[in-house]
Amino acid sequence: MITDIESATPALCRLQLGSELRQLRLEAGLTSTQVVRKLLWSPSKLTRLETGENATVETSDIMALCQIFEVDAETAEELKGYAAVTKTKRDWWQSKKYRPVITPSFKAFLGLEATASALYDYESEFVPGLLQTESYVRVIYQRAHQGLSDAEIDRMVDVRMTRQAVLHRTDSPLKFTAIINESVLHRQVGGPDVMRAQLAHIIEAASAPNVRVQVIPFKAGAHPGMNGAFMILQFRDRVTLKPIAYFENLADGWVTRREGDVEMYEDAFSDLQALAPGPQESLSMIEKAMKEH
Repeated sequence: MITDIESATPALCRLQLGSELRQLRLEAGLTSTQVVRKLLWSPSKLTRLETGENATVETSDIMALCQIFEVDAETAEELKGYAAVTKTKRDWWQSKKYRPVITPSFKAFLGLEATASALYDYESEFVPGLLQTESYVRVIYQRAHQGLSDAEIDRMVDVRMTRQAVLHRTDSPLKFTAIINESVLHRQVGGPDVMRAQLAHIIEAASAPNVRVQVIPFKAGAHPGMNGAFMILQFRDRVTLKPIAYFENLADGWVTRREGDVEMYEDAFSDLQALAPGPQESLSMIEKAMKEH
């Protein structure tokens, strides 16, 4: 439950609304199929509502669901309040400026990231997005998306830089824990000057109380992150908003909400934290790599 709906972001309202609707459906003993048949909806419409994927939510849809679920008046008003926020406010990534360079799946991730209370990120190939400098991410996008115009690259870089605001929120900044493969420190993305500035930025960012950085050294040998990078997002209300794992590749990104899968990645991250040196020793590794560039 969001205590102050009026100040809540649309992303948080969509996610909370979807989670509560799903819980109410289960408490009513109804399947998704039964609900969509009663309302003459497509199955995907209910799925999008329950996963918070719709940009806006119609109050009439919420009223219809509340009627089927036999929801009390107070709860119904609260749910309609969530829907109203999605109609009257816009998240920054919904603007026309960013729309052309944000895929639907990444848009969904941005909503999750903006509402998460904690994010655990293992990266094997590059610096975590929330810790990247503008010069570093620009080189990555230029190499990974050859053929895009300078204006499109500028927008993609701007999206990455804007995302980092979650680390500096005045109201409950995101708790960010990053584990980086040692190879990331030595790979020259953009040349020595760009890398020195990037590594210095990581050290500076890690001085904040809500940011923790560790490095998996080569000498650790085989480890649970060798199948690729992943993120785990956690939310304040872990009853209705359970942790989610996120993955991405060159073409797209996707999430998994299955409890067994998420627990597997949570265990893998815990194992990586145990294998990696502590924050101070890890920062010393970063300082040493910075001098070597």
